[in-house]
Amino acid sequence: MQQIPTAERLLTELDFTRLNKLRGGALPPALEATLESIDLVPSREVPSDVVTMYSQLLLEDLTSGQRQKLTLCYPADAEPHLGFISVLSPVGTALLGQRAGAIASWQTPNGDACKAEIVELLFQPEASGDYTT
Repeated sequence: MQQIPTAERLLTELDFTRLNKLRGGALPPALEATLESIDLVPSREVPSDVVTMYSQLLLEDLTSGQRQKLTLCYPADAEPHLGFISVLSPVGTALLGQRAGAIASWQTPNGDACKAEIVELLFQPEASGDYTT
């Protein structure tokens, strides 16, 4: 059986540094694994279709077809009811570093498997010239 390679995930060096500062609070295992395997790029070189911190995106659930607008953020800024999703959450970790068009997979805290397509990036700080947020 041939194994399908996983899609390349990218992270800016600044986001990587900031996320590593959260390690003192014990990162979820999925995020630890992501940080150990993700490819790093300078903020000015990250493609505009990659989900970086504070990117706003349109996500479509593959089961229900429901679409929602989410913003990937740090834990202190998380407000799930407003669409601000912490990078420490299962969905936040699954989205980090993915490209528009990718399928993100994660498990909810109660064990349900979820899959959703990143339909489009509505906003990415780096694409707008913001390399320090």
